[in-house]
Amino acid sequence: MSILSVKDLDVRYGQFRAVRGVSFDIARGEVLALVGANGAGKTTLLRALAGANPVYAGSVHLNGTDITQMPSHRRVAAGLALVPEGRRLFLDMTIEENLSLGRTAGREGEWDIDRVLETFPNLVKRRHALTGTMSGGEQQATAIGRALMSNPDILILDEVSLGLSPLVVDQVYASLDGLLKTGTTIILVEQDLTRAMTVADRVICMLEGRVQLDSAMTNTSRDAITDAYFGNSRRKEGLSA
Repeated sequence: MSILSVKDLDVRYGQFRAVRGVSFDIARGEVLALVGANGAGKTTLLRALAGANPVYAGSVHLNGTDITQMPSHRRVAAGLALVPEGRRLFLDMTIEENLSLGRTAGREGEWDIDRVLETFPNLVKRRHALTGTMSGGEQQATAIGRALMSNPDILILDEVSLGLSPLVVDQVYASLDGLLKTGTTIILVEQDLTRAMTVADRVICMLEGRVQLDSAMTNTSRDAITDAYFGNSRRKEGLSA
């Protein structure tokens, strides 16, 4: 059985349909890359999964339980954790205090402060420093660590590399490498297609709120993803019709 099942999901802002009839399943331990241009609906979809945006139609099931109308804090307790775009940390609190907030979900598991610091060694010397004094890379590591502290069944990462220098992105992904090998189920939004193709088992490309491509990474190519990204495949089908 899939750990997450999304069926015909429709999310709207007033009359604007930001997510249109999206369906997919995720297997336990799978790493899914969600790609698409700005405005394709990626962040809206993730926020709907996490309970931050209301669902107009369709359903979301986590471990067989319908969570479509469940409030966001209960979804965290059920095993779904989102690292939002922009990180959303408490800048006047220390790294350790931010990390400890992840424990309020009350879920049992292997993730604690020591394991987070082992995964992100750049945080060790700064654990008692205010988060607002840290670099973008340290803040991103803290945001991911806070989500892991809830011991999630699914970790959702929205725009991991946003606003970070290439060197810092390399450092963040080097730390994530160990996490990716633990069998954690991950949904990853990443603008860097090369990096997404390197770490993910599967790719979903969205265009104008719809799923344009859903394929195992081993069964697709960069050209196919690029065509879906820009809608070239749809235009080709229209020309050949």
